[in-house]
Parts: sequence; structure tokens; C-alpha cells
Amino acid sequence: MKKFILTGVAAALTVAFSSAAMANFTAGKDYTVLQNPGTVTVPGKLEVREFFWYGCGHCFTLEPHMQAWLKKIPKDVNFIRTPAAMNKVWEQNARGYYVSEALGVRQKTHLPLFHAIHDKGQQIFDQKSQAKFFTQYGVPEAKFNSLYNSFAITAKVSQANKLAQQYQLTGVPAVVVNGKYVVQGENAKVTEVVDFLLNQERKAK
Repeated sequence: MKKFILTGVAAALTVAFSSAAMANFTAGKDYTVLQNPGTVTVPGKLEVREFFWYGCGHCFTLEPHMQAWLKKIPKDVNFIRTPAAMNKVWEQNARGYYVSEALGVRQKTHLPLFHAIHDKGQQIFDQKSQAKFFTQYGVPEAKFNSLYNSFAITAKVSQANKLAQQYQLTGVPAVVVNGKYVVQGENAKVTEVVDFLLNQERKAK
């Protein structure tokens, strides 16, 4: 009986601590308030936009937490994954990401590409290596290469860069909430802060 009571107390304390932690997230410490907020893509919906690079170890570490969060994403939230293109190397992977999206294979290739780079040590960063990687998912190299430098893909990369500049990003991973806040990190706390900020935005409505 005593053991049951102690277990119940411990559980209650854990819940209380978690609630307190959620309530104590503060600007400047757990997230950054943007001086130049952006607009959301889907009017009427809250937005969560994740900036990442496939070669980033921190992004790879964060990804399982983002995947877990996405499984229970609230219906009033629109999630957008944005490949950072803040330098020439990153831009090549950003182009590859948008090509995979245009060809409808992104959902099948996103996690495998992360794992190929970080678990298997494969250097899949330039156009040639990416074109070869995507052949595993039914994408002919010629088709991949025809889109890689196309106007449509270049426009998406340009837009990604503009957003990164607007949000004053200096690195990844970075999760932008409703165009107003930036959350950075690589553990479960990131999604906790994201949920905290989404609740703030709901209350503000």
C-alpha cells in the first residue's frame, strides 16, 4: 500500500514538474521572438516550419522527436519542412529535396537519406551523388538532373533562403512557430517549446 501511495505521489510530482516546465519556457532562453515576423502559408491555421540540412548531425538527432510530434500533430497546425540553403553545399541538398518533392517520392526518401548519411557515412551532398541515391526509389538520373537546376526548383530554393534571412537564422535545426518564434535544439524539449508557443498563439486568438 505504501509503495502504491509513493508511486502515485511520484507520478503526481512528475506531472506537476512537467506542467511547471511548460509554464516556465521564456523568451531569450528557450526560444527567440522574431523582430520581423513572417506570414503563415495557410490562413486560419497555425504554422510550424522546420529548417534543416541532411548533413547536419543535430538535425538528424532532432528528427525522431519531430517524427513523434508529427504523429499527433493538432488539426489546427500546418507543418512545413524547409531545407536550408544558406551556403553552396546546403543548397545542393535543398535542390535534391525539392526535386524529390516534385517527383512525389519525398515521403519515401526523407528518412532513408538522413540514415544513409549519418548511419552509413555516405557522402550524398552533390548533384551526382543525390541523383544516384534517388534511383533506388524509381527516379531515373536523367529525370532528377532535368529538374535539379530548373526554374521551379530554383524558385523554391530562393524562397527558402529569403525566409531564412527574414527569420535571421544562423544555423539549423531551427523550428519557426507561426512566423513569430524560433526554437533551436536537438532533443524532445524542442517539441515541448513548440507546443507551448502554439498554445500561446491559440490563446492570443
